[in-house]
Amino acid sequence: MFNFLTRIFSKEAAAPNDESYTYNKEGYYIHPANRRPDPQITVIMPVFNAEKTIRKTIDSVIDQTFGFDRIEFIIIDDKSTDASRSIILEYVNAYPNIVPVFYKSNNGSPATPRNTGIDLAKGKYTMFIDSDDWLSPNGVKALYELLEKTGDSYAVGRTIKVEDNKLVITGEYNSCEYRESINPCSIPHIFQHLGPTARMMRTEFLKDYHFRFPNMKFAEDKQFFIDVLTNCPSISTTKDVIYYVNRFKDNKSLVGTTNIFEKTDTNLTVIKHVIQKELPEEIERMVLNRLYEFDCITRLFNRHHFLRSNRKEKYFAKFAEVLKTTEGLRYDFTENFFEPWHRVLVDLFKQARYDDIVTLIEWSLKDTTKETAIKGDGLPYYRLPLPEPYEWARIRLLAVYQEHVKENDRFILRFNIYGDYLDKVNCFVIRQRDNEMNENVLPINCVSEDLFEVEIPLDLLGQLNEASHTVFIRYYDYRKAPIKMNTRRIFEYSGKKIDFYTTIGDNFGVTVK
Repeated sequence: MFNFLTRIFSKEAAAPNDESYTYNKEGYYIHPANRRPDPQITVIMPVFNAEKTIRKTIDSVIDQTFGFDRIEFIIIDDKSTDASRSIILEYVNAYPNIVPVFYKSNNGSPATPRNTGIDLAKGKYTMFIDSDDWLSPNGVKALYELLEKTGDSYAVGRTIKVEDNKLVITGEYNSCEYRESINPCSIPHIFQHLGPTARMMRTEFLKDYHFRFPNMKFAEDKQFFIDVLTNCPSISTTKDVIYYVNRFKDNKSLVGTTNIFEKTDTNLTVIKHVIQKELPEEIERMVLNRLYEFDCITRLFNRHHFLRSNRKEKYFAKFAEVLKTTEGLRYDFTENFFEPWHRVLVDLFKQARYDDIVTLIEWSLKDTTKETAIKGDGLPYYRLPLPEPYEWARIRLLAVYQEHVKENDRFILRFNIYGDYLDKVNCFVIRQRDNEMNENVLPINCVSEDLFEVEIPLDLLGQLNEASHTVFIRYYDYRKAPIKMNTRRIFEYSGKKIDFYTTIGDNFGVTVK
């Protein structure tokens, strides 16, 4: 109660004029009274014009079950022009472990403020938070206890992206299960989600390796966490929710105002940085695959802004710069692509078949009912809208509805599964579309070579929230395969209408009303 009242009534502090600060040679000022000698955790938050969101962010750190008195909270204001500094000083007056750092001039990105936070950090462990996001109440405690148990230098938990009407799990491979002291490269997608969210690191580890955020407008966190993970022999992960990312429509970030060509330029800088590191080939393949396939194919081409553009030659010219960086690699950079049809796009580009690339992207984004086939090798393929040799592209895993049976107390669903990972199939999942935290997991039984079934208790269906739910096969711990279906079944149970339907993409779904 005291903390709450303090936040309300501690309004007398107003940000003084710049003349009242004595900036050091690095160009920043540290409030002299607020330094705690022995914190367990340092939380670092860069701030720029965040007056609309910063109170919720600060409060989420103060309200940690870990105990705020054990936390050093370094808030670095990057020369805000709104009321951010005044708000920060309100909290500084009430909490001596909040350390305000004010920059004389804006640095243009969160990189320098975060680096300053690392330099100043006194906690045993360090974590980052952005000034428009917030922490789960148990977030700090969950990561702290995990690192104390394992002795690792890095731990990561679950990040939830909060949209206007939806909660989405971000980077699910980071938090799909509890793992202790594993090789980070044992998670194939570990380099896919490299923002500062939901992770805690040993401060000594960060300082010993002198990890720095590069001063770039975009992708500075990507390069930083690539450096961290490629130098960290073991990490731990947790399913606990740690961090909430603010993606409300009225929240505009720097990333959202950066155009695709600026983003690709910074990704090219990161690619060159990685190549210069001369990593072991297996690790380099993983890191560069994220940068080439996700950042320079998916984000550059497989987006509606590419199809809408009247200057597609600019996209092709930029991708030519990307391919230039692959010339000295020890391997074919397309071999590790998660989506085999992306290899087709690269081949088409090398042959200057630009119209075919447009056709391929139209197929990807606009053709919701893509044709599939099981060929003579028993493996699944997409039929692409291109002539041979590009008519077919592999699908890693394909599930196809076979039949369903409603018995006394259960709904039995049978489906075929084809592909590379039949031995990695984990379970059947029913997940609420607008809140991915709500899911039900059921075991899958193998009936024959590629025929599987799941028994769904009717009581479980009757207990589902009245909402739309996605249905998928989980394999390889966190990857998802929808079930292709072209039928419908509606029935009443426990006063609710259970509607098994086909989605716009010909996938299996269920709505409860």
